[in-house]
Amino acid sequence: MPTPLEQYLENHRRALQLKELAILREIDRICRRHDIVYWLDGGTLLGAIRHGGFIPWDDDIDIAMRREDLPRFIEACRSDLPDGLIIQSPATDTNLRLPIYKVRDVNSFFVEYDDDFSLDYAKGVFVDIFPMIDYPSVSRGFVKRVAGGYNKANAVLLARHVYSWRSVAELFYFGAKRALLSLCWHTARLLRSRGEYISNTLNNNGYGIMHRTDSVFPVCDIMFEGETFSAPANPDAYLRDLYRDYMSLPPEDKRHGHAVFYVPELISQKD
Repeated sequence: MPTPLEQYLENHRRALQLKELAILREIDRICRRHDIVYWLDGGTLLGAIRHGGFIPWDDDIDIAMRREDLPRFIEACRSDLPDGLIIQSPATDTNLRLPIYKVRDVNSFFVEYDDDFSLDYAKGVFVDIFPMIDYPSVSRGFVKRVAGGYNKANAVLLARHVYSWRSVAELFYFGAKRALLSLCWHTARLLRSRGEYISNTLNNNGYGIMHRTDSVFPVCDIMFEGETFSAPANPDAYLRDLYRDYMSLPPEDKRHGHAVFYVPELISQKD
């Protein structure tokens, strides 16, 4: 038996998805107008392939973009986004805790598990934009060890602490660990060739995923919710990197979204 909150989220999920789809349309329009390459990523790409649209229980949209294209995208958004939508990035909003860019709808409300209400930043419905960088030609095992360890250390260091001698020791330990892994990573990027692989920035890649660049480019068109958007050149290879057996449905107790709470529309447009 679902709780009242779970029932509320289920009853309003489709309205939320349609709001996110409207944001994605605007992103697609701006990217095509300004010749900026993006592609559906994560669960959104999985939904396009497995369900023809949203995964039924999903409550967000993920896309990816080369990090070097993001400054142009931000500038385009500042001039081309319609009223009610804003671009949010670490550069435009210093209170953001994660290095993820978002286009948000300000006439809505969306709470994620890691949102911090002591910080002042917009919390409307959004589309996530993940910055992607070239990876060095190293083994997947190396990437998993370095990225996994770096992100674990980062999570400890960014968490709020009740200070004690033990917590201070942990901060020194994880600070040194993060610095060492960062050095390993930057050394690999310096000494090994780049261009064969691409993935999220290190601080956004806790699972150590990397994609062959030729599985991403040149991007192609894909149908999502009956509309055409950009996708990786080889969605099968891309999704296998992320999920392995991606066509199998997860157990029912794993079919849930990312939101704690949302209101798809704060003020009715009919008023």
